Amino acid sequence: MAIAKAERLMNLALCLLGTRRPLSKRELRGSIEAYLEAGSDEAFNRMFERDKDDLRELGLVIETVENLDGDIGYLARRDSNRLPPITLDAEEAAALGLAAKVWQQARLAGAASGALQKLRAAGMPEAEDAYEVHSALEPRIPVHEAAFEPLMLACRDRRPVTFDYRKANAARPEQRQVEPWTLECWRGHWYLAGWDRDRRAERVFRLSRITGRVRSRAGAFTAEVPDVVTVRETVESWAGETATRTALIRLRSGSGYPLRSRAISVRELGDGWEELEIPYGHGLDAWLVEFGPDVVVQEPADLRADVVDRLRAVAKD
Repeated sequence: MAIAKAERLMNLALCLLGTRRPLSKRELRGSIEAYLEAGSDEAFNRMFERDKDDLRELGLVIETVENLDGDIGYLARRDSNRLPPITLDAEEAAALGLAAKVWQQARLAGAASGALQKLRAAGMPEAEDAYEVHSALEPRIPVHEAAFEPLMLACRDRRPVTFDYRKANAARPEQRQVEPWTLECWRGHWYLAGWDRDRRAERVFRLSRITGRVRSRAGAFTAEVPDVVTVRETVESWAGETATRTALIRLRSGSGYPLRSRAISVRELGDGWEELEIPYGHGLDAWLVEFGPDVVVQEPADLRADVVDRLRAVAKD
């Protein structure tokens, strides 16, 4: 939101909250400098109606009242725009404290810390005893990718972006033009879902494969944002969570614990190797490549060939 508009909305909200009687458009126009500079009555009316709608969308309850002179007046009663008292027991306070520790980047850590301070000032219990019960829990959402923050802001502000993206089986990155919808973390990795303008289809991108800087673009979205974006389901399908076949792989002892957790059978081979049978669907080859020399695919032959192709493409780069 532009600074000038944010200041105008704030002034309008203060006027509506600070008055004891409904204020007419004429009175509001005379009280807010930006409205005095609007020029014609038509321009002012359009600006005022947009601002009123924006404040209501942000949650401000604005009443429309007809005064004694027959004019329409506006006000925002404080009792209608005040949250009810927040009451939390010790267990709830402890859970809230743990939730506030999840985010590690400065932008969100500051907001979480400030929210907790305000709740404590309003009487939220410190919950020291309850917190001790959960003191061994250290929740974290890892965010190492430089692309996370600009994409988070682009999702929030509905701004198209461009970035260079390297697929797992590609030798070099390609530029993508995307209308970002949402970010989601799955198994320690962040993914972006959005509309790929070049391919004219919904796509999911893994942030660790974005190279270079994320650049914002001017203009509005061209595709409708769906009410529900199934990021996790899409990634699970790509990662082989929707199993349709089984694979036989050799795994070096002491490595590949995510693979072990999915194995339906494990057999010792000796010499530091084990044989695992794993159910899988589309995309297992890309996941196996991440384990490098610790994994050797035995069966099926097409999966083995896909893994070899991916490794060769990485080696050529």
